Amino acid sequence: MAHTTERAISEAAAPASERAAPAPAPRRARVWRTVTPWLFLLAPLALLITFTYAPIANMVAYSFTDWDGVSPELHYTGTGNYTEIFTREDLFQVFFVSGYYLAASALQIVAALYFATVLSFDLRLRNFFKGVLFFPSLVNGVAIGFVFLYFFQDGGTLDTVLGLFGYHTDHAWLGTPFSANTSLAGVSVWRHLGMNFVLFLGAIQSIPGELYEASELDGANRWHQFRHIILPGIKPVLTLTVILSVSGSLSAFEIPYIMTGGATGTETFVIQTVKLAFQFNKTGLASAAAVVLLLIILAVTWVQRRLVPDERVDLV
Repeated sequence: MAHTTERAISEAAAPASERAAPAPAPRRARVWRTVTPWLFLLAPLALLITFTYAPIANMVAYSFTDWDGVSPELHYTGTGNYTEIFTREDLFQVFFVSGYYLAASALQIVAALYFATVLSFDLRLRNFFKGVLFFPSLVNGVAIGFVFLYFFQDGGTLDTVLGLFGYHTDHAWLGTPFSANTSLAGVSVWRHLGMNFVLFLGAIQSIPGELYEASELDGANRWHQFRHIILPGIKPVLTLTVILSVSGSLSAFEIPYIMTGGATGTETFVIQTVKLAFQFNKTGLASAAAVVLLLIILAVTWVQRRLVPDERVDLV
């Protein structure tokens, strides 16, 4: 008994290098350990390839043809569709229309960041204002389009409200390209402001409160806290929001389609693509337009990631 105890003590005191190495796992267990994650990923990858990458590949292939979407025959046209997109004035016009939504997205980000910063501090009725700002994001885009269609029509809600303040106008808010695109971009700001506001608010509230207390002890005001604490702390969320806003402004569809149908110079990239494919039966040209939109979004995202790399931020 004493010898057994001494042996156990001596084995426990022996260096780790002298102890017996654990037996390696069986080959079958190692194989299953490698294969198991891929078995779980098999169904999602199959769905992703079937419904995402395969259609994208077909779209790119159709963009080099003159296919009408119905005929079993299609002819290779090379880069003719892409040349037509950038040389036809009526097709190239959508790039200028996207500028309105890009400007609106910048205004939207600034406004959402402002409200999120203000409402992250102690303020009376701040929960009420949070609900008011987020409410438009809960409403369906088609319903918003119909509501603002009556809002901007001649003698509608906007003209009535302006008349109460003694300002009477016979201006058609959706009658000219500038006023129509400005009105539609304003509606998109109102609709999507709440979602960006919630993202910013959640990011700001995740910043430790001790940082604000320490900065106040050092004499920092609200602007200093915003510049040196809030902005660095929400940088990843701000980067994501910029990417989503740019891609959303380039692919605006619901509101302009419901309110104007692309008339009066308000045709966007997506409206143009839908009309080319299903109204004029130019599926090849529509595919080329969709590819151009995809490449623009990828290029903007790449440039944005290069200019503002997503670095790790450690505030504490």
